[in-house]
Amino acid sequence: MRSVATWDGRAVLDIGCGSGFHLPWLASTAASVVGVEPHGDLIALARRRTRRLPHVTVLQGTAQQLPVPDASVDVVHARWAYFFGPGCEPGLAELDRVVRRGGTAYVVDNDPTRSTFGSWFRRGYPEVDPAAVERFWSTRGWTRIPVDMRWSFGSRADLESVVRIEFAAQVADSVLAEHTGTEVDYAVNVWWRDY
Repeated sequence: MRSVATWDGRAVLDIGCGSGFHLPWLASTAASVVGVEPHGDLIALARRRTRRLPHVTVLQGTAQQLPVPDASVDVVHARWAYFFGPGCEPGLAELDRVVRRGGTAYVVDNDPTRSTFGSWFRRGYPEVDPAAVERFWSTRGWTRIPVDMRWSFGSRADLESVVRIEFAAQVADSVLAEHTGTEVDYAVNVWWRDY
């Protein structure tokens, strides 16, 4: 993301911040960070994680109704908050409202066209059409940066528990039966757009 635009000294919005894992990282150089999350239990975890960071605020809200003023944000970070392109138009309309001129938005999502995890994703979510997703973002002025990463767990039990969160039981059982070890290669797309 830094290869596109920095958030140093800028106002950052983390949409779908979950337990706040990325908030301290963003806050280490940002002027201010607002995390938005719809789930109360995750909000509590994010607030606890950032309680010593006075320039971080965590608010309850959704991508479709962001609880921040118009033109108040310089950089938006969303990981797995805008799922699979088509259908997230209301959330993108909110970005149009809240991002200042000269701002940048990043959306990080799965790339099901490559990697071991990508093949698992296609099995678990056959209704997601990767070509339609790419068309969705591209026709709206977003640019894709493909990123290769990996999951690495301290134990097989940890890997299995995360796979069972990501997929229905039948798919999880199937992919785990075929996969050995505690690592999985994983591909994502970082979609970005300037405003």
